[in-house]
Amino acid sequence: MILEPVPPYRPSHFRIKFATSPWERTACAALRRQVFCTEQRIFADDDRDAVDAHAIPICALSTLGGEADAVVGTVRIHEEQERPGAWWGSRLAVAGPFRGTAALGAGLIQVAVASAHARGCTRFLAHVQDRNVALFQALHWTRLDAVDLHGRPHHLMQADLAAYPPMHDPEHGLVTFRRAA
Repeated sequence: MILEPVPPYRPSHFRIKFATSPWERTACAALRRQVFCTEQRIFADDDRDAVDAHAIPICALSTLGGEADAVVGTVRIHEEQERPGAWWGSRLAVAGPFRGTAALGAGLIQVAVASAHARGCTRFLAHVQDRNVALFQALHWTRLDAVDLHGRPHHLMQADLAAYPPMHDPEHGLVTFRRAA
């Protein structure tokens, strides 16, 4: 489920990890539809594509009493089949109520790149929406090219793998704590 917080509920921390259970995968897909279809209207009904058949979904989970209770962020990663070592991140989404309240975007990017790095990644790329370029640059990414995707300005960007030590256990991931915007 996608959590819409009801005051005074505010999770103190979030776990960012590979989406391993069916409910996590279902909630990741629902969050992507919410962000890319309903909010941004980039896709009509669903944003799924051929990449989803082999991509690894990553989720950011809010916690309640120390237990995961909802997916509040997601991204997917995949290795190019025709170019081993070249990995991509895509469909980064954070639920509206959680944007700017935690390091969710940065945490999702960290797990995405570091887990790919542990799997032999030699180059990690993403098409980043124009408004998110500054975040990626702050996280050691370089802008390579400007492109138009789905009628929106994007930038082809590459992660500096030296800034992302390999994460060998992304099924457990990392914990990030809530902070004020």
